[in-house]
Amino acid sequence: MSEQDPVFGFEPLEDPPGVEVVDRLERLRYRLHADRPVSPTPIDTDPFYFPVDSAVGITAGEVVLPTVVTVCVRNDAGEMVTEVGHLEEGSVGEGSYVLELGAQIKTYVEVEGPIEITATLLETRIEFDGPREFRIGAQSWHDRPTATVTTTADPHDVMAAVSTFGSALKTTSPERSFPSLRGHPPAVELGDRLDVPDSVESPETGISLELPPTRGAVYAAAPLAYYLGADVVAGPEPRLVTDTGFEYSLSSPKSFEENVERTLKRLFVLDCVTRTEGLYEIDLRARNDVEQYVDLDWGRLYERPLAEQVATYLEVPYALVEDVVPEWRLTVHVETTDETVEQLPFVVDDLAVVRTADTPDTAQPEAGSTAALTRNGVLTRSVAGPTDAGAEKPAYVQPRSSGSLEQAWIGDRIPIGASKLTAAAFRNRLDRETTEGDISITIVLNDPRMREERDLVGDVYGDRENLPFDVRVRRDLTVEGLREAFGADRNFLHYIGHTERDGFECADGTLDASTLGSTGVDAFLLNACNSYRHGLEVIEAGAVGGIVTLNDVLNDGAVRIGELIARLLNAGFPLRAALTIAREECVLGGQYIVVGDGGATVTQAAGRTPNVLDVTPEGDGFEVEIKTYATDEAGLGSVFKPHISGNGEHFLSSGEIASFHVSQQELIRFFELENVPVRHDGELSWSHSLTVDDLRRPMSPQY
Repeated sequence: MSEQDPVFGFEPLEDPPGVEVVDRLERLRYRLHADRPVSPTPIDTDPFYFPVDSAVGITAGEVVLPTVVTVCVRNDAGEMVTEVGHLEEGSVGEGSYVLELGAQIKTYVEVEGPIEITATLLETRIEFDGPREFRIGAQSWHDRPTATVTTTADPHDVMAAVSTFGSALKTTSPERSFPSLRGHPPAVELGDRLDVPDSVESPETGISLELPPTRGAVYAAAPLAYYLGADVVAGPEPRLVTDTGFEYSLSSPKSFEENVERTLKRLFVLDCVTRTEGLYEIDLRARNDVEQYVDLDWGRLYERPLAEQVATYLEVPYALVEDVVPEWRLTVHVETTDETVEQLPFVVDDLAVVRTADTPDTAQPEAGSTAALTRNGVLTRSVAGPTDAGAEKPAYVQPRSSGSLEQAWIGDRIPIGASKLTAAAFRNRLDRETTEGDISITIVLNDPRMREERDLVGDVYGDRENLPFDVRVRRDLTVEGLREAFGADRNFLHYIGHTERDGFECADGTLDASTLGSTGVDAFLLNACNSYRHGLEVIEAGAVGGIVTLNDVLNDGAVRIGELIARLLNAGFPLRAALTIAREECVLGGQYIVVGDGGATVTQAAGRTPNVLDVTPEGDGFEVEIKTYATDEAGLGSVFKPHISGNGEHFLSSGEIASFHVSQQELIRFFELENVPVRHDGELSWSHSLTVDDLRRPMSPQY
């Protein structure tokens, strides 16, 4: 790889001195401060032990990380020597070492010892025995298809296309349970014949999935086929088979789709346990829990071929590991149309559970009467009023609930309680270009009566230390002014105002979103009544994802949910996760859905993984439950280590990971680490605005 990579940059810092690692595509950045001015010099990436996308060399006597991150230290053979976490110290003697920093950007420091590492309450310090030349390498989380497979709608051809998904796996060892080692499956296009490029080489895993030749069966099994690098072939009964003669039925006693889901989750969590015998010999809670019920030789398993590992795993009853499986990030409900296959690689990239939904429950969004709202003098964000009686009514659908944190829908109808995935959004994500400069946010206020929301969100966006923001407020825009706002290259646009059936209400008329042609906005919140169709048009124009409304919304409720979503996005939660949390806090949340790619983020989390705390007074201390939310950078298989005194365990993200009893002082220190949402007494507040006294008395919402 070349020494310069357009995705990455290493920018020198002056006050204090150091270097900032910048991922221009994913809009991530992380700082490493030094004890003297530094001049980062681009160097070759090939000598690094782990693959990196870009690298520099610098000279310094110490490096200070401005947050608490786990530092894994390996020798030049890749063996883990020590790990230093929150409020811990570690040291190594002379020798060559690789330091892996658990920051927002995967960063490696290769340096000669001796080294002293100290993690205090708020920072991590890496000290050498004098000025030392060392190498810093960084790896982008961004991954895109390296090839495009063409398939017809014939189920046998679709099977062949899905069989190529495993070509994206960067390893067939248990480490593929890490999101960074799975890779993005090839893109798929519908055509008049099957065409698999020569560059697509699937691994020889010795595993096949035999399925009935139907699109529904293939769609549901695609994530499992991808994770196993399996061939998908036609067969009379759905089953998993290996070239060693092992067979496992996927048809009974549960439904086929549920069996596929359970099989994927069982294999995944046991891989997460087995990988602790490999590159990451960490204290994993999942392993401690599984070993109470399962007696396996993990070290021997780690060395065995994938087909043998799978056969051993599937002898373990699912009931023994069910409680250890992390809450899945996403379930995607799909209509089994021909076109769905083109979105399948993006769904599989999230390792989502796929459920077919040709006859899902129909529904209508809850809504009050616009006429009644107007009569009572309550301000709504609608101008035109109720839809004309003769107008065609939209078709809604309510996907059946699942055990995942988030739900999504692929199909023609409008989902209730789930995101609307579109092929255009995924294409736009792949086409997204690198950007220089600050995180750019535009707030549009097109009705002065709604200035309360503008004032609130204006104070929220950009209040993060160590992250540069460019927040602009535009008021009372004309049609051309709003068109210009959508056309500008901006990370996020927060629209506050009215929409009509024909578009956005402006000072001199209405902007029809279908006339935009193109947009430079990556993501958006259209906080206006009935903004669903307009949001889809913005996606078609080039945006990646956004939050929209399905019906009329009361202004007071819209202000409340607008501020909460702004706070969550500003804290690093993806669109879909932010709205999922907001729905739990606001009755009006059911009127909002995500369109496009719900995994899109506006800013990075202060730590690698966004999380919500549930705090309850208990005796002299507090009970703290932690719920994590996966992101594209820290997806399923990532580990999360709470920086709580006395905790040495790592946990699999996502979902509710653990509950801790802490003293008052420990809770205060924990709150200081980052500003995260905190639920207590049935309300949602933020850790940096809370005191111990607040937590011991009922209080009103502070968001």
